[in-house]
Amino acid sequence: MAAASSIAQVLSATLSPDTNTRVAAELKLAESFADFNTGLALAQILLAQDADIPLKQICHSASIALRKYVRERWSPYFASFRGAAPSPQIKTQIRQAVFQGLSDPNRRIRSLCAHTLSSIASCDWPDEYPDLLNNLINQLSSGSADSIHGVMQVLTEFIKSDLTEDQILPVLRQLLPVLLNILGATESHSPLTRARTISVFRQCVTALFMVKDQHPQSVKEAVGGVLPVWLEAFKVLLNIDPMSDVSNAKSWDGLAVRIQIFKTLSTIHTSFPKAISPPLMTDFLTASVLHLHALFPVFNHYYLVDEEAVPRTSEDDDTIDLAQLVCPILDFVSETVRHGKSKAWLESNLQQLVLAVFNYEETWAVDANAFVAQENDESQAYSMRMVGFDLLSVLVERLPGPATRAFSSVTNQVIQSSSQARESGNGQWWRPLEAALAAVGSQAEAVHDCVQDEQDSGRAKPIDIEHLLANVVPNILGLSQEPFLQGRGFVFASQFAKLLPLQSSGQYLEAGLQVIESPGAGIPVKISAIKAVHNFFQEGDDTALAPFAPRLAKDLGPILSAASEDTLGLVLESLSVVVQVDKGSWVTPDLAASITQVTLEVWHKNNRDPIFISILTDVLESLAEASSGIYETVVENALPSLRQAIGNSKKEESWVASSAINLAASLARGAPESGLGQGFFSLLAPALFGCLGDAEDRDVIQNGIETLTLIVRKDCNQMVVWVDAEGRNGLEYTLKLVARLLESQDESGGLVIGDLIIHLFRKAGEAILPVLPQLLQAMVVRMKTAKTATFLQSLVCPFAFLISNQRDTTLDLLESMNIDGRSGLDILVQTWCENAETFQGFWASRISTLGLTELLISERPSLRNIVVKGELIVKPETKNVIMTRSKTKKTPHEFTSLPFPVKALKIVIRDLQSGGDSATISAQGHTFDVDSDDGDEEWTEEERQNQGFKAEEFEFLSEMLGPKGVAFDNDDLLDVQDDEDLKSDPVSQMDMQAHLVNFLKTCVAQNTANFNQIADQLSAEEMLVLRSAIGNQ
Repeated sequence: MAAASSIAQVLSATLSPDTNTRVAAELKLAESFADFNTGLALAQILLAQDADIPLKQICHSASIALRKYVRERWSPYFASFRGAAPSPQIKTQIRQAVFQGLSDPNRRIRSLCAHTLSSIASCDWPDEYPDLLNNLINQLSSGSADSIHGVMQVLTEFIKSDLTEDQILPVLRQLLPVLLNILGATESHSPLTRARTISVFRQCVTALFMVKDQHPQSVKEAVGGVLPVWLEAFKVLLNIDPMSDVSNAKSWDGLAVRIQIFKTLSTIHTSFPKAISPPLMTDFLTASVLHLHALFPVFNHYYLVDEEAVPRTSEDDDTIDLAQLVCPILDFVSETVRHGKSKAWLESNLQQLVLAVFNYEETWAVDANAFVAQENDESQAYSMRMVGFDLLSVLVERLPGPATRAFSSVTNQVIQSSSQARESGNGQWWRPLEAALAAVGSQAEAVHDCVQDEQDSGRAKPIDIEHLLANVVPNILGLSQEPFLQGRGFVFASQFAKLLPLQSSGQYLEAGLQVIESPGAGIPVKISAIKAVHNFFQEGDDTALAPFAPRLAKDLGPILSAASEDTLGLVLESLSVVVQVDKGSWVTPDLAASITQVTLEVWHKNNRDPIFISILTDVLESLAEASSGIYETVVENALPSLRQAIGNSKKEESWVASSAINLAASLARGAPESGLGQGFFSLLAPALFGCLGDAEDRDVIQNGIETLTLIVRKDCNQMVVWVDAEGRNGLEYTLKLVARLLESQDESGGLVIGDLIIHLFRKAGEAILPVLPQLLQAMVVRMKTAKTATFLQSLVCPFAFLISNQRDTTLDLLESMNIDGRSGLDILVQTWCENAETFQGFWASRISTLGLTELLISERPSLRNIVVKGELIVKPETKNVIMTRSKTKKTPHEFTSLPFPVKALKIVIRDLQSGGDSATISAQGHTFDVDSDDGDEEWTEEERQNQGFKAEEFEFLSEMLGPKGVAFDNDDLLDVQDDEDLKSDPVSQMDMQAHLVNFLKTCVAQNTANFNQIADQLSAEEMLVLRSAIGNQ
């Protein structure tokens, strides 16, 4: 039996400063876990209360070890379990000991016991530990601050993770009154303990929301009986002056209560919005603004002026940051305003609300990466500035005119007060002005739209941005002693570049370039200047920007070499934008070589970062597409290095090969129409095929396939004529790779394999004929086991292409295949019919439809006798029932059987109907009133006329989708996966509607392949679409 004293000695040794002693003790402790009594011994040590017993000094280590013991030895419930579980008797004793530890005077031991008990509860409650909940609630009523602290930590996790739908309501009925009593006992319990009651209550509200659909009446009663009492308590607590919680310079514990209140108000508003009555909501909103303004002097003192350290909490070796309170307040107000609540209050408090947001700003460290991170819209961390900007966006969305006027008024106040502070010698004068410009700039697009709308309506401009750009910002740009404000000036000007005259834009660009080129400029202002120039280049006219482009591209090179983290991302994005100006017509060979070299340097240092790789590929592609002669320079400087990286890469460093292949693909993508240039493929091929030959990494394989596809598209002849030392050409290597991928059970390649095969068929010509039968047979064989829709599309679409061009030859070949007793034609047709309606991409959908029309008019008996899966059979027991996996297993789906020609015609008709043509035909002719279960009987007349939308919503969608919705021929929307070759292919360019209508008319008129007999088997709705199509003129 493991005695407490012997385990205590081991624990003591684990704290030894001697490494060997400590490691040996840790191993011995791990071995002792195999003894069931070790857990009990640890529990006994944990409860050692006698000061004379030396075990007390290692209680903390015992509690950590006990938690590990529970995870590894308690029950197979835990993923890390091993060995055998202790007996029920030992478990009971350990539970009692751990529960007792919740009341330990040592806070850390209480916390560790709480975590351990939470783990035990997740496994044992309620079956093996039925009295846990009652014991926890009894401890809450004990009056012991230590006990309540420990229990509260257990309850937070317990309610979040361990209660089932049926257990939540009974538990809350017992628990919430006790929590409310603790919250109200300000004299008996510390603010941090009372704050925990609100945190647990918030978990209860979330739990109620999760079960409201299962128990609507019970949840309604609980919400109606419980929430009003808590909300009233929140109102009382928020009415207490917040300054009373920060007047103690040693501790701000009182703020913890307010933090939890505002977080809980947001949860209640999101989960049960009707629970907060309009008068009460007004009270909470008013309290929000009062808190923001009352606490701002404290925020300014501790965070902006930085005169004192922020006080720590009384319990933890940590601080309560004011941001922890300000952010929940702003979040609560944002959510409320976003949902249109308290409009009258908002209109009367708008100015104060905007002023509060302008006031609160983050402190700037002298850290360029932190500064840029704040400016990056896509990666902004949760902060007061980000939350404040979110509230501003909501305000300008709900009340565009008044909100923008409030922006103007507050900005003018800040400009005036900042000027006065500067004159009085206040060193922090620039902060409010920087914050104001950042706030207005964050809403640049919305402000610009509002100004435009107001002027179009004959009203005065709500804010004079032009005045700021002409009279305020220029003065800021020269303040090198205040780099953050100077930088903000550049960014602000670029955010409103649309409002600047061409001459002023040029002046700002010149000023920005001078800062970038200045060796004495600080990092923040230099980064801001790059950000500003980036914005100008995104918004500006190529003609005006082209003169600045060479200079900026040259300036960014040295910065790229030294940049890191967020700074590097911004500089790369700027370079990517610059090289696209005027399609790179200004790029010289020397500049192209320089940019290529620095791009590769960045890649070598960051070849695992997918975001950087994406930008780098854009840069190389844009350079390769630049003016004549530049492509060859870029390839000469980039391809040898990339070839070497691909050839020398190790399997365990697959990201090197993957990214290098990706960059090589960008060169091919940017190649001119004349081809890849002499020697491109011969230089790349040995390394590329050597890497792909035994590659296992998905990214390497997929990038390799895409690169080979580009080579086939751009210059297939290079692949055909290249021969290695053994006499095998590039086409053989490529087909060998395709065969290997077809044999693999990994279908992650998806569409890229199909694209490669399609382009081989389109470009390789007679060179592929010798191996075509074997390739097609391998594809048909793989169809039998393929599972994913994208992979099946890759296998079917090449056949659709061949059938559309050489139907009879392809069908002869398919008929000759015998695969496990089935013909290749049967396998293809079955697979095609089952998956045709899931095909992605504009060209793929069209080639599939064209291929089916060719098969539809073929009179081959082998084709017409094939029976395929038809329509889903709806059974009474499954009608109007959502079929989960378990239900589908019990009652499998069943389908009708149809002759292939009927199914093919149904697919063509469905494409015509759902793809857009039927909509076009119907709009010009008939409309079909088909019963629907979409609930439109509840629509208003306006919504009924606009397909369920308000008139302005429908107009917006109409503009997005085009005058006739997503038309069958609208490849701008549907060809996102199609490359340029497929976009220009005759299949993509043809008038598909006219083709299909003529096809159907001809078939009906001539009864091609017994077409009319096939058509008689269509449904009533399908027959209406067919008649509408053939009658459409």
